[in-house]
Amino acid sequence: MTTVLLVHTVPLWRASLASLLGAGQGIEVTTADREAIRPALAGSGPVPDVILTDLDCPDSLDLLKEVRSLAEPHGRGCPLAVLTRSDRPRGLRRAYEAGARGYIDKYRPVDDLAEVMHKLADGGRHIDESLAFSLLQVADMPLSPRELSVLSLAEGGETVTGIAGRLHLTQGTVRNYLAAAIRKSGARNRVDAIRRAKEAGWI
Repeated sequence: MTTVLLVHTVPLWRASLASLLGAGQGIEVTTADREAIRPALAGSGPVPDVILTDLDCPDSLDLLKEVRSLAEPHGRGCPLAVLTRSDRPRGLRRAYEAGARGYIDKYRPVDDLAEVMHKLADGGRHIDESLAFSLLQVADMPLSPRELSVLSLAEGGETVTGIAGRLHLTQGTVRNYLAAAIRKSGARNRVDAIRRAKEAGWI
């Protein structure tokens, strides 16, 4: 029996997904909102075989941070699987950073969903073919964390002076980071670097 903790904040979607998963052979589904993962990962509750969430769920990106921050210190990690689509690179990047092992296209056929859950529970990985290219772009990000932070703030409209103040850097250092981000992304200028980074899901 493979136990799946389905974490979703939208009750109707949560119930529908649970019904679909529960119809699979050898699958036991528990549904919950984000708070329910705390006991399981922090040491005071049973650990599910797989945690499944939907990246279109309003709380999903916060959930990914929660899974990582709770599981690692307690050594109680379990496979994380995400339902997503290829035009959500930012969510894919967050899932990749959180160590997700399953990437399931929401528009795929559903007849082997139970098999995917069993595969993940047994220590395997799963990436739907339709998501592979987007995930490769996300995983192959050339920017350093600091370059990414500077470019993200620039994308939000911050000036060099504003970025320097927020990150406690000199303006010259900020310009150097921006120049490095432009060069590494193969862009023509800052605007082009921001565009490429957004399309690739880096920011």
